[in-house]
Amino acid sequence: MSSEARQFPCQQCGAKVEFAPGTDALKCPYCGNETRIPSATGGIEEIDFLDTVADHLGDDAETEDVASVQCGSCAALVEPSPSHEAFPCPYCGSSIVARETSRRLLKPSALLPFKIDRHRATELFRGWIAKLWFAPNALKKLARLDGRLQGLYAPYWTYDADTVSRYTGQRGENYTVTRTRTVTRDGKSVTETYQDTEIRWRPAAGRVSRDFDDMLVVGSSSLPRDLAEELEPWDLSNLVSYADEYLSGFTAERYQLDVKAGWTRAKERMDDVIRGDVRRDIGGDHQRIHTLSTRHREITFKHVLLPMWICSYRYRGKVFRFLVNARTGEVQGQRPWSWVKIAFAVLVAAVIAFLLYMIFEQQ
Repeated sequence: MSSEARQFPCQQCGAKVEFAPGTDALKCPYCGNETRIPSATGGIEEIDFLDTVADHLGDDAETEDVASVQCGSCAALVEPSPSHEAFPCPYCGSSIVARETSRRLLKPSALLPFKIDRHRATELFRGWIAKLWFAPNALKKLARLDGRLQGLYAPYWTYDADTVSRYTGQRGENYTVTRTRTVTRDGKSVTETYQDTEIRWRPAAGRVSRDFDDMLVVGSSSLPRDLAEELEPWDLSNLVSYADEYLSGFTAERYQLDVKAGWTRAKERMDDVIRGDVRRDIGGDHQRIHTLSTRHREITFKHVLLPMWICSYRYRGKVFRFLVNARTGEVQGQRPWSWVKIAFAVLVAAVIAFLLYMIFEQQ
């Protein structure tokens, strides 16, 4: 997956062609000639997780020696520039000039091609910024700059597993009781009745099962996990077999979170779902989970690349990132606040409140 291996010349003029989002073709930016990407034969295979972990990278897992450069500011591992010149880091905007290093990694088995192009992503990005309250003027200005969004394929893991979970806990059911209290009305003490809600707890135990398919875990340490998960859902049913042509014209990041560490995060996400299943199985108005033991079986995984448009922005020494899901158009980002605008708004609200108070007093 080296950058040199993804240089595809135009069949008409010889210029470098790039993948055209929303199509299955490479397009020349100069003469417009299109070359269709051949469809891969066979399906996308799942890899046995336990065999891979026991065998380091596993006999069934396809690996490759990949070159990467590391950003000195945010530690992102991305592919080197085809021209071997300095280029901006997609995550923090710092110039990357570090030397290439080579590692043996699991090769991506599938990817989702870019569906939304840069123009549409920029429109979505601008619309998102326009809705932000109390944003600094510098951020509003950023939305008017063309070419700030970078197309990036981010590394992900998907995990499949069959689970069986046993639990103990309590089921709580509401019931009402009639109580009395003494209150003062018109200077007199009176006794009145009222209804109060209490909970009756009973022990509960049982078993739930769930089959997980394509539980996603981001393999990047540079991409904020909360933002990455907010970009979901992805249309993973449209995954295609990996081919270099889809990456032409875009940047790809190497995974930093390996398949074993990714499985730890996948189990955490599965546990959140399982706890919801347990609460529904317990039933009642309230639930308490005391113990929960889950057995995972038939664990398989895939290494996939997912497309996003990313823009980094520095404000007062801090890096903020904005992401656009290049399949669905979902926009997520970290936003700065303009405390000057907030203070002015508070001041205006206080003045208005004071004027309303004075009018009320005069009347």
